[in-house]
Amino acid sequence: MQAAPGYHMAKMIIKLITTVADVVNNDPIIGNKLKVIYLENYRVSLAEKVITATDLSEQISTAGTEASGTGNMKFMLNGALTIGTMDGANVEMAEEASQENLFIFGMSVEEVVAMDQKGYDAMQYYKSIPELKQVINQIKSGYFSPKQPEQFSDIINMLFNHDRFKVFADYESYVRCQERVSALYQDQKKWTQMVIKNIAASGKFSSDRTIAEYATQIWGVEPTDLKIPPPSEPREAIEETVRALRKM
Repeated sequence: MQAAPGYHMAKMIIKLITTVADVVNNDPIIGNKLKVIYLENYRVSLAEKVITATDLSEQISTAGTEASGTGNMKFMLNGALTIGTMDGANVEMAEEASQENLFIFGMSVEEVVAMDQKGYDAMQYYKSIPELKQVINQIKSGYFSPKQPEQFSDIINMLFNHDRFKVFADYESYVRCQERVSALYQDQKKWTQMVIKNIAASGKFSSDRTIAEYATQIWGVEPTDLKIPPPSEPREAIEETVRALRKM
């Protein structure tokens, strides 16, 4: 996970994650059972380790806000199940593996649009969902940052007054979906069956297919039968191939 240098809110969210980690990881009751870990400088070499070790991939952007996302496909290819909204690449994954083999929650794009027209009232969800209210109150009161109680006031202000992602609206649905995840995870046979179905349905997301579609649909080029010599062959053979390609 990373944040652009000028992205203040993203940096504050990362800071919140690390302060929550300090509380959870040092709790005398659950500290040795549950850990919150923030992985710095997320990159390909780190992804290679994380993706292959993951059981559950969270792809939870509000429907209609995430243009794409190949990360969730990589998790799928490596055997992780997905909890997410019907957004971005999740839609394609559900089409291939069927929605019953993913953990889908939250509003649809149409419901988000309808809420935009009607108006989103974060306070309504805050008042009506006790668990959500407790979470927000803990952040607001400095429970996770006792030395700086006001540290996350910008996050609170954003959630109530400027949240274009409407995260409170999907909160209850997300929690219920996580309960489904927990129940299924205890049945390792069914969990493994779902994993196998996901992997088997992920063939469409290969780089070969993607490059072929880019070539034909965007670049307007066709495959060639011309043999490309390996770098170990004499330079003359490689130059001859290059000249042949230029004539095509």
